[in-house]
Amino acid sequence: MDPEVEQTLADIGPRLRALRHDRQMTLEGVAAETGLSVSVLSRLESGKRSPTLKVLIPLARVHRVGLDQLIGAPATGDPRIHLTPRRRPNGSVVVPLTHYPGRVQVFKQVIGPHEPRLVTHAGYEWLYVLAGHLRLIVGEREQALDAGEIAEFDTSEPHWFGPADDQAVEILHMFGPHGDQARTRT
Repeated sequence: MDPEVEQTLADIGPRLRALRHDRQMTLEGVAAETGLSVSVLSRLESGKRSPTLKVLIPLARVHRVGLDQLIGAPATGDPRIHLTPRRRPNGSVVVPLTHYPGRVQVFKQVIGPHEPRLVTHAGYEWLYVLAGHLRLIVGEREQALDAGEIAEFDTSEPHWFGPADDQAVEILHMFGPHGDQARTRT
């Protein structure tokens, strides 16, 4: 077998494990959502089983990623931007969707459970919940948001956001300079 193909296949297991950990899922949880057995998933992650499309397709769906991201496909002439997730010290994963310093910046975030620690800084934030339940604390107010709900606030007020329960929450997070606010058109 071609050494490059061998390496690509060998890298899939650790990538699957990292995705599962980033989403704070157990092997049992992934098994329940995919219909694959825990032992199959464990062997895939440890590299003791070669992945097939029949196995990778449900895993890509559960982790909400494309097959090319699961296998680490090399870039082609594809005009799409290939995003690079970054792991934060608190365990969350941040995917920058824009790169406009000084302007509104957009991120997709997967945030795992952690203790609230209120912060303040200059700016304005918007949060849109994609999946899970978000707990938002702004000043003395606390809100719980579900998928499809949105919040916006001035970041000069002490604030914190994270999962409302023991499951990770997925959000779109927009951050802009102080004074930027959403403009609604009807």
